Amino acid sequence: MKKGESLLAQKRQKDTNRVAAIFLAPVVILLVIYIFYPILETFRVSGFDWNGISSNPKFIGLDNWAKLFQDEKFWTAFLNNIKVMILSILIQIPLGIAMATFVEFAGKKSTIFKILWFIPMLMSSVAIGFLFTYALATNGGIISSISQLLGGGNVDLLGNPKTALYAVIGVIAWQFTPFYMVYCVAGYTNVSEEVYEASVIDGANKRQYFWHIALPLLKPTIKSAAILSMVGSLKYFDLVYVMTGGGPGSSTELMATYMYKLSFAQFNMGYGSAVAGGMFILISLISLVTMRILNGKKEDY
Repeated sequence: MKKGESLLAQKRQKDTNRVAAIFLAPVVILLVIYIFYPILETFRVSGFDWNGISSNPKFIGLDNWAKLFQDEKFWTAFLNNIKVMILSILIQIPLGIAMATFVEFAGKKSTIFKILWFIPMLMSSVAIGFLFTYALATNGGIISSISQLLGGGNVDLLGNPKTALYAVIGVIAWQFTPFYMVYCVAGYTNVSEEVYEASVIDGANKRQYFWHIALPLLKPTIKSAAILSMVGSLKYFDLVYVMTGGGPGSSTELMATYMYKLSFAQFNMGYGSAVAGGMFILISLISLVTMRILNGKKEDY
């Protein structure tokens, strides 16, 4: 009897594995075609001197990688990405938490705010880029118009190397803060109402409840949001390219915009692939280190 049960259990396990393989096969195929193969192909192409069109690429080994390590433009773009990453986290997540807290405490009365605040997320990054290019224009832009009303002159935010990157970061924050609002609202759903009721019974007001109870319980959500913001900031491209094209000079150049220019504007596909490979390695390393730091200490909630 036991032998029969063992054979039956093995048959069921085989059937389960077969069904799992059938359902997972499409996902695995898509991952291989659209993620793993392009990554491997990028590193392969980085070993060639190639314009992306000719049929006879010239193999040059690690020359592109040696050039990458000494490329000041690439490291400037990397530092710009780091600035975008840090400021995005410091701006978007606190604002997202504040908006989510307002929505949570206001209840159904906040429905109109949810709709209005989420509108930027529904817009295309390219459309937002064009919108703010005109809004921040030196002549006729919103900031310049306000400055003139107050007796000042035109304000050139996007044309000034000292302010261009911060202006772009402000636009990025405007677009993506609603995402972190929704993310934190979802985090609030994991906080039991019984906890809030218990805090009220103990005499805590809403401010005390937020700082001493809700915020600590939202830490896992905040950690995940920080990782999402970090990875998104390191590979950002479209809005920056539309608004400034990486200029003036290299003041808003990011790794993705630099890679795009090399590959598709200058037709230096080999070196552009090396930049893409370096970008992939740096993003992976920063993500792994950040996740290790954030998840290094396990906390019980």
